[in-house]
Amino acid sequence: MTSTENNPIYLNPDFPPEARSKDLIARMTLAEKVGEMLDDAAGVPRLGIPPYGWWNEALHGVARAGASTVFPQSIGIAATWNEDLVFRMADAISDEARAKHHQALREGDHARYKGLTFWSPNINIFRDPRWGRGQETYGEDPYLTARLGVQFVRGLQGEDPRHLKTAACAKHFAVHSGPEKERHTFNAVVTRRELYDTYLPAFKKLVQDAKVEAVMGAYNRLYGEVCCASQLLIEDILRGEWQFEGHFVSDCWALADFHLNHKVTKDAAESAALAVKRGCDLGCDHVYEEIPEAIQRGLISEE
Repeated sequence: MTSTENNPIYLNPDFPPEARSKDLIARMTLAEKVGEMLDDAAGVPRLGIPPYGWWNEALHGVARAGASTVFPQSIGIAATWNEDLVFRMADAISDEARAKHHQALREGDHARYKGLTFWSPNINIFRDPRWGRGQETYGEDPYLTARLGVQFVRGLQGEDPRHLKTAACAKHFAVHSGPEKERHTFNAVVTRRELYDTYLPAFKKLVQDAKVEAVMGAYNRLYGEVCCASQLLIEDILRGEWQFEGHFVSDCWALADFHLNHKVTKDAAESAALAVKRGCDLGCDHVYEEIPEAIQRGLISEE
């Protein structure tokens, strides 16, 4: 079976996703490819690709997309130590998410919060009470966080062998737990034992046991490397040790922090090049709009 203009491979579900993706990318211009690497993806009308908003939240219910069931905050759910309850909650959330998504499609609504990619759960370890987002987490126990996080991901993503019900995202990778005020400048320096015994176990379990589709990088640095372009975190651990096959997304405006706050790059073009080379697939800010500039300056190739 071959591709024709009337029956291109990328539109043919009989082909595997890898072949369809390769065929689609080969048809796209540089500008179109860049547009699809932004969280507010513009779409490619000439190829039948609609706009898509990757940003969605579902920590304890479908957020910001109209009326929905509101479950207890994650920190409260964690106090139950009830894995089956977490699975059933996430399953119900994904039911509502699917219903909302399909209704949005019927109405031609491709706006933010109407998609199927949810930036949940937050599996950071809650160690500092000054962190204003501690209620999003499952607390201070790496074991409990991993067990509940796995069930939440399974509930969101479903059990169909070919299709995701929705796509979950493990965040924020890694060593990100406050205080919130310093998140854009902070350099986390922990022992390797702390890294592997406290901060990474939940991420590892979600990747290997729950097959979480996405991982979101943190704002901070770890050992001097920005987390959204960290060779250690993304290349060595996530894709190397754990064999993660999903997509990596930056936290929102984290890529701009590279040059504005962390000062590891000089400008947005350098930040874009660094993030792409390290394996950040999707940028939640404007920085990836500078990819053509980075290519022109020889900081990165289109390939």
